[in-house]
Amino acid sequence: MTDVITLLESAGLTGRGGAGFSTAVKVKAARDHGARLIVNACDGELGAAKDAWIVEHKLVELLEGVRLVAGEGEVRFAAHRGSRTAEVLAAAGLRVLAVPHRYVSSEESALIALAGGRPAKPMTKRTPFVFGGRDSQGRPVAATVVLNAETVWRVGQLQRYGAGWFRSFGTPAEPGPRLVAVGGAVQRPGVYETAAGVGLGELLGLAGGAVPGVRYVGVGGLGGVLLSVQEVALTRWDTPGMAARGGSLGPGVVTAWDPAECPLNVAGRLIGYGAGESAGKCGPCMFGLPRLAQDWDELVRRPTMAGRDAFEHRLALLAGRGACHHPDGVVRFTRSALHTLAPEFAAHAAGRCERRVADAAHA
Repeated sequence: MTDVITLLESAGLTGRGGAGFSTAVKVKAARDHGARLIVNACDGELGAAKDAWIVEHKLVELLEGVRLVAGEGEVRFAAHRGSRTAEVLAAAGLRVLAVPHRYVSSEESALIALAGGRPAKPMTKRTPFVFGGRDSQGRPVAATVVLNAETVWRVGQLQRYGAGWFRSFGTPAEPGPRLVAVGGAVQRPGVYETAAGVGLGELLGLAGGAVPGVRYVGVGGLGGVLLSVQEVALTRWDTPGMAARGGSLGPGVVTAWDPAECPLNVAGRLIGYGAGESAGKCGPCMFGLPRLAQDWDELVRRPTMAGRDAFEHRLALLAGRGACHHPDGVVRFTRSALHTLAPEFAAHAAGRCERRVADAAHA
């Protein structure tokens, strides 16, 4: 049997939870430091669904990957409290880490904190927690590695089928099959298998295509970007293609926005959600994000150039701050929405937003 580290290096498997870090490096560090394993099956991003799909349909293969990564070491499976995923894992006799239904609670360091008996809130990292260490208050943190459920499932597949099979999918720089959750205003919302390098339009096609009238598509959830359907048609789903749009492959989430809703209001709800779901530990989250949500709503009500300039200034102040980078994700999405929805702001300014008029009539 090929050593799993060598196999991972040959295959080039990277994390499927969004960060895209080398799995071989993480697993090797975990073994070197006797780290416990947390399998993150929370589907923590908005629109995410692939963790639940793997647990529901590929649990045996997932456990093969767990054995290869952890051996006889401690393993816990993170899932949201009361979720179907948690029920399936518990029914299989697995040790479940019950995670609160909060956006940041499934972040890597928040899961480590929860496993250590602390609140499920992100911790400041001086060094990766795979090495162990202490939190910001000096309390010891056990060496822990967190891997996304799809990442661990792919480890089991690699042992079965080999690195050559794995590299037959995707691109040389980003090899291997990937799951993507395609949802929102599409014909057949669901979880589909694909690979890096396909067109974004092809991902929508897996779900039967967008419903008539769709104008905007979110890629990557709340920490991702918003694109027009015209941009979607011209964009490859790989790191270079998404970087050109200000985004990344992310956690594998593509969501077509409902054409019956005013997209400015949809964006405002998402920004407001991001403001309300922070850990509440740092100034940018406690004060900056709520103010950002208020400013967006004000800009929608009164879309002026001066207001837009002030809004962009606030975005610049928030970027790159906060211990867990939650503000960075919200800022990335907001900046993208501000650019992509420029025609909608113009329509609002001219009183031409049909959805806005309909909303006012039913208020």
